[in-house]
Parts: sequence; C-alpha cells; structure tokens
Amino acid sequence: MTEFVVYLRVSTGKQEISGLGIDAQREAVCRYADQVGATILAEFVETESGAKSNRPQLAKALSLCKRSKATLLIARLDRLSRSLSFVALLLDANVEIKCADMPEANRLLLQMLAVFSEHERQMIRDRTKAALAAAKSRGVELGAYGKVLAAKNRSEALARAETLRPWVVQAQAAGCCSLAEYAEFLTANGCATSNGGKWHPMTVKRLLDRLTNA
Repeated sequence: MTEFVVYLRVSTGKQEISGLGIDAQREAVCRYADQVGATILAEFVETESGAKSNRPQLAKALSLCKRSKATLLIARLDRLSRSLSFVALLLDANVEIKCADMPEANRLLLQMLAVFSEHERQMIRDRTKAALAAAKSRGVELGAYGKVLAAKNRSEALARAETLRPWVVQAQAAGCCSLAEYAEFLTANGCATSNGGKWHPMTVKRLLDRLTNA
C-alpha cells in the first residue's frame, strides 16, 4: 500500500479566504489519498513566504519520506515554491512527489512548471520596477492610486480568464495535458491572448492559475 507524508503550507491568513488555506489543502490531499487507497503517515504544516527555501517542516517531511520510503503529497505545486532552484533541490532529494491536483505530473513536468513560474515572477518584478520608475519620472505620487490600479488590473485579468474557461474545458476534453498542448489548442481555435497574439506555455500557465485561484 502506498504511504504518503503530507506537506501543507500557507503564507497569510488571506489564503483561507481564497481557498488555498490549510483546511482546503488538507481536504484535497485526504480526498486524493482515499481515491488511491493510500495511507497518510504524517502531516507537516509550514507557514512562510513562497519565495523562501528555508523550510524546517519540509525538511522533516522529506526526512520521514526517505526513512519510510513514503511519497511526499501536496495539494498544489505552488504550495512548495515558485523558485526554480528550490524545486531542483527538492527533486534532487530523490523522494517521490505527488500533487493532489495533478497526480499524473512526473519529475520533468514539475521542473517545467517551476521554470515557467520562475520566469513569470521575474517578468512581474521587471514590469513593476519599470512602471514605478516611469511613473516617478513623470512626477506621479506613488501609493494609494497604484494599489487601486493594480486591483483594477487584476479584476480585468480574472474577468477575461473566465471568458476563456469554456475553451479550457474543451481543451481538457480533447486530451490536452501539457501547457504546450493547451497553447496549440487555444491558438488553433482562434482564442487570442490579451495582447491579441498566439498562446505560449507561459501565457497558458497564467490563465490556468487565474482560473484555479478564481
């Protein structure tokens, strides 16, 4: 019988509201364990920023996995980290990993998703830095207005993502699994990106993340 060591993680209380909190993660991993008839040996809970790789609870979970030859089970890949280097270190630990929301994911796919996440994080940093610098050069007073504008942009992005949800469902029904397959399907069916261009794995990932977190 398969044995799981569960790793749960949150960074802020807001995740409880968004559905990414401890209770939601615990329900997801327990449901998956029941589906595959596995046993949960232990549960480790971590609270900290996803950008940090110093996680004592994860270290304990990995240690138990090695000693008991168990599989590390998480609710979602981003519960581990959006850092490419950190995921690489995790995979080097030679511990089997399962994601309850993506049980078919193998080590290569985990690495690919981490690459996309890391690239997206860097692009966001660069765009934010450039936008703030441009605004400051025009004499714009940064602060409350910037927060309102950011909230408006997020709302518009989520609204557009919802209009594409039916196409994502069709892509899944058509057998699309990889980000590249989703990109090819959306482009072939005339679904333009927000910039009016073709879909790429990274833009597909952003779309799927928004739909998942909506």
